[in-house]
Amino acid sequence: MAERAIVSGLFPPPGYAHTAVVGSGRRLVFLAGAVPLDADGALVGEGDFEAQARQVLANLEAALAAEGCVLADVVATHVYVVSGHTGDLSRVWDVVRASGLTLGPHTSTLLGVACLGYTGQLVEITAVAEAPEGPEPGRGPGPGSGPGPEPGAA
Repeated sequence: MAERAIVSGLFPPPGYAHTAVVGSGRRLVFLAGAVPLDADGALVGEGDFEAQARQVLANLEAALAAEGCVLADVVATHVYVVSGHTGDLSRVWDVVRASGLTLGPHTSTLLGVACLGYTGQLVEITAVAEAPEGPEPGRGPGPGSGPGPEPGAA
């Protein structure tokens, strides 16, 4: 299991750790950015930061589950929000905290950005998880194993 730490002498982080160390020999899962698209590739929650954050988290949970992981296995995230206003970033962070993703605690960076890959997209989360002990889930091609819709196609 990852060792997480709050570093003395640094500010107390709101729902994340300053560091996370995964021992050698552990299986790490690197997740592509989870985006606010439904199973048909349609944007969910146009113009709504919270609705998009909820869809992103649902998609992140599905990707984690495919690798035998849950939100508590996440050791690091980057949360991207299309806004230059801290209030918008805080609204997204509130949804992230309510999801249980920050119960780890994990390391995290919350960023305001100019734009993301899909038209109307406001939120994206990338993550790294430490897979639990045991056999690896099955791999191989199947439905949905391709690259997905092109950015801007929504």
